Amino acid sequence: MAGLLLRASDLAVVREQLGREPTVPFEVVARCTGGHPLVIRNDPFDANGAPFPTTYWLTCPEATRSVSRLESEAWIATLNERVLEDMSFGAALEGAHRSYAEERGTPDGGVGGTRAGVKCLHAHYAYHLAGGDDPVGGWVAERVEPVHAEQRSERVAVIDQGTSSIRLLVMEPGAEAPTELARDMVITRLGRDVDRTGRLDPAALARTVKVLARFCRRARALGAQRIRVGATAAVRDASNRDELVAAVRAHAGSELEVLSGEREAKLSFLGATRGLDPADGPFLAVDIGGGSTEFVLGREPGVVEHAISTQMGSVRMTERFVANDPPTRDELRAVELAVEAFLDDVEVEVPVREAGLLVAVAGTATTTQACSLGLVRHDPDLVHRSWLSLADAERALERFAAMTNEERAAIPVMPPGRGDVITAGAVILVTLMRRFGSDRALISETDVLDGLALELLDVR
Repeated sequence: MAGLLLRASDLAVVREQLGREPTVPFEVVARCTGGHPLVIRNDPFDANGAPFPTTYWLTCPEATRSVSRLESEAWIATLNERVLEDMSFGAALEGAHRSYAEERGTPDGGVGGTRAGVKCLHAHYAYHLAGGDDPVGGWVAERVEPVHAEQRSERVAVIDQGTSSIRLLVMEPGAEAPTELARDMVITRLGRDVDRTGRLDPAALARTVKVLARFCRRARALGAQRIRVGATAAVRDASNRDELVAAVRAHAGSELEVLSGEREAKLSFLGATRGLDPADGPFLAVDIGGGSTEFVLGREPGVVEHAISTQMGSVRMTERFVANDPPTRDELRAVELAVEAFLDDVEVEVPVREAGLLVAVAGTATTTQACSLGLVRHDPDLVHRSWLSLADAERALERFAAMTNEERAAIPVMPPGRGDVITAGAVILVTLMRRFGSDRALISETDVLDGLALELLDVR
């Protein structure tokens, strides 16, 4: 599972929840109040390459016991009778099995490892919580929730629609800090060719809307009362975003917020700097996205003084200048020169050299750091607020530039779909560090996505 995101602390908790060592790689897709794992997403294949039938697994002991009580009351047999008698229910369940198999990427095996009927209520409930359109999972939810005695009325969800990826964050307020209940990312490349055509590609839009729908179902299954969707560079630049606007209205029940470059910069700064020591400022936050890169300076965490959004990003620079695999030296030099020209504009608008601390956020920075640390899986606890030296960033760039797209995609911490644009992103990161005289950058896993959530929760 390339790009697997798993905290070591989650691995320890899941091991305790299951009472054994997990047999396949996994990542946490939903959490209970308190933040402990509720549902995990398993790799579709085990260590021997054999298909693993259950993609979504319910791990919370309290939830598992609640569902087991239903199974002990013979509800599986009753539901299977309903499948035969209720055509609409049966058709909806068939659709859930089909979607489950598609998500696994294997032709066989729906929910619980079967393609017909009901086999395991735990598997159906897990799929429902993960965002599956599963009538059995929804039926279980009505009968077992709330699993804990938590108050869920203030839970919120935010979705960040970027040029390369679509991301989900579900949070609930807490006495000291909000609790993360879900965090996910899928690269759909919505912004493919937008720089050239000025329009969203129909295939990319269809992929994105499908993930959007699943994210919104997961948010509601976890009790989010409000879903906020913000879109950045690709959507800002596209002339045909009406279909996406309609999809957000239909699935999220809210209006799509097309963030200006300035708004994106401010939200990114809020997410990146919250909790930092003001004595370490001024802070320069740099958000390298797929279609744009934001530069934000502030002396206090979350308080913006200067900001600029530039039309350079890992996807945009790749599409403009890179045609070969691996890229040629001339192509990399062309990317570097283009970045330097954008940085001329940045230095006019933002006093970057006043910064006491450079904070780098988003996928280019976090993936580069994960590679530099030699991680076998992306552990946010190890990457967040860690230092990436200029020398290590340069070594990572050299490594990326020498590899083919296929070789980069095979790096254990490389998210699916990022391997072909990470080199241009690394050029942006290395070039700005050299230009601004930064011998190291503080890497942050929190960014505009977190800023959207913190603002919605009115947390500063």
